[in-house]
Amino acid sequence: MRIPLDYYRILGLPMQATADQLKQAHRDRTLQLPRREYSEAAIATRRDLLDRAFAILSDPAQRKSVDEELLGLQYENDADAATIGLDDRQLIGALLILQELGEYELVLKIGRPYLSSGTASIRDGRFGDPRIALSDIVLTIALACLELGREQWQQGQYESAAEALETGQELLLREGLFAGVRGEIQSDLYKLRPYRILELLAMPDDEQSDRQQGLRLLKDMLRERGGIDGTGNDQSGLSIDDFLRFIQQLRGYLTAEEQQALFEEESRRPSAVATYLAVYALLARGFADHQPALIRRAKLMLLRLGSRQDVHLEQSVCALLLGQTEEASRVLELSQEYEPLAFIRENSQGAPDLLPGLCLYSERWLQDEVFPHFRDLAKREALLKDYFADEQVQAYLEELPVDGEVLTDWSMAERGLVHHELSYGATSRNGKSIAVEDNYGGHRSTTATLTATPEVAASERSTKLAGTETRSTVARPARNGRPRPPQTRHQEPDHTEPRARAPRENRRSRWLPIILGLALAMGLGFLIIRALRAFTNPNAQTANDAIPVQLDQPIVHLVPPGQAVSLSGEMNQPLAQKVLETWLDAKKLAMGKTHDPSKLSQILIDPRLSEWQRNVEESKRDNLYIEYDHAVKVDRVEVSPTDPNQASVKATVTEVRKYFPGGQAGEVQTDRDMSVRYTLVRQDNQWRIKDWQ
Repeated sequence: MRIPLDYYRILGLPMQATADQLKQAHRDRTLQLPRREYSEAAIATRRDLLDRAFAILSDPAQRKSVDEELLGLQYENDADAATIGLDDRQLIGALLILQELGEYELVLKIGRPYLSSGTASIRDGRFGDPRIALSDIVLTIALACLELGREQWQQGQYESAAEALETGQELLLREGLFAGVRGEIQSDLYKLRPYRILELLAMPDDEQSDRQQGLRLLKDMLRERGGIDGTGNDQSGLSIDDFLRFIQQLRGYLTAEEQQALFEEESRRPSAVATYLAVYALLARGFADHQPALIRRAKLMLLRLGSRQDVHLEQSVCALLLGQTEEASRVLELSQEYEPLAFIRENSQGAPDLLPGLCLYSERWLQDEVFPHFRDLAKREALLKDYFADEQVQAYLEELPVDGEVLTDWSMAERGLVHHELSYGATSRNGKSIAVEDNYGGHRSTTATLTATPEVAASERSTKLAGTETRSTVARPARNGRPRPPQTRHQEPDHTEPRARAPRENRRSRWLPIILGLALAMGLGFLIIRALRAFTNPNAQTANDAIPVQLDQPIVHLVPPGQAVSLSGEMNQPLAQKVLETWLDAKKLAMGKTHDPSKLSQILIDPRLSEWQRNVEESKRDNLYIEYDHAVKVDRVEVSPTDPNQASVKATVTEVRKYFPGGQAGEVQTDRDMSVRYTLVRQDNQWRIKDWQ
């Protein structure tokens, strides 16, 4: 067979290599053993190829013939067409060398066909012992998938990286081999999952299958963590705070409807964070789509949070959007958020109440703090006048009580509201009483107690059908601060003359023209007020959220492990010094107490990258770490005259190593004034170290 390699590449050398460099490269490559999972046969065939390449290039006549062939291919712009002939039994050694050179896709292209058709081509003995040959080829392909996945991860191709990793994992599972390598792949898949979610959710709307896959992955993470603010381990490496910021970051890729479904489901765990985010989604969708029923649900969900944090401002906005102006004003006065209240009062000067300022604040808050977090609303304009002018909105609001309401679970079901196990008040089932309480600034006003049995529910429904008003209302606090006695279903007859009650339509007509007029006026003056506010108080906040997810908090900056250091530009002595210092810092981190190899791929390329990644794994398994002290000075820089993307750097290095076997201080070794020649290659406009002697 013929393999796309040449003898210089086998040794990792350029054509201009000297005889001394040939000897050094052959010695170094021979000492660099592959992973311990490989068989002795695979290691032997790899060594045979290294010896063959060294023997041919050490012979002047044979080297001249090789050079002429390579130069001819370069002249024809077909240098990649170089191949060498191999015996079948040398296949595994060639695949090993290609993998060490970073040719992962080529390894897959050559090796995978031998695993197809029931691996018949391997079992016929052409490659040696069938069982050993199969094991070595499976391992090589799985490791190529692993390294290709990591490479694509670094390049930001997250779904492609996941596909490569999953391919390697499926192969190992099918063959039942190398559980340790499977564990490495699975670990990378777990850490890759947040990046995949963001990439999939950012897909265009017409890529629904990909976006749904992103949502499924997100739900898997939430289930493993035990919710947004859960303490479970999803193996992603994100702390609780990081995950909260991750959720905040991905919200911008979800529609209001998707967020509503996701966070309402999560709020049932229960979760205060999910409840708050569900409120935002309900408010956004209810206002944007002119569906006040959703705003009503948001208002009811806010009752869960009232005992934990100050949500009076949000409750006031909900009441305003439901036309319950008296309740909106009353709840607003209980808020402790100074800056929003100051803004509302400033914009209500000359008015008998705070309604003008609240209208302006609500519109700005929806526009600036709510809508931007939804992919389908980010460019929408929030206009109160359009919302209240909608006939369906008006019809729905006419059916609501003017001054707020508290609904029992049974009456919620009768009105078609989705039951969300509202956790406010004292609730009990199985024929016991249900008491729904509302909490306004410390005043607990208890509503009517309803015996929640099917018989009573049926009786109430029949009473309502007969036209009798049975809905309980909130008992408002008296002026002296003490709550009034609750109104209950069973009261003694009141023999005093009842006051005349205005029809619902007449009472509603008092506030609807006012809000519509205010909304129209705001439409004209909004830009002027915004400009004035920008000059007078440019840093004024419009919302203050007490839960861990802050709307003005920086989102988590997700990047692949170890963001690459910039090592670009024309090679010179200062840049060479920076490259070498970056390598020595990466070496300290990789072999140190944390055994973190993430920086290695930013400064090394194969063959040195694979070698040092193996060194880190072996040290970790052996429970050994090393502390380094380095001094490095660049002596000379030489850029290849034929290839500006290759350079040689000669430096003087002093290295002190302190060994810690088993975590205990061990011996100290020092190498002073070592003369080291580094081979540098520029890839993707970044200089990397390929080798050194």
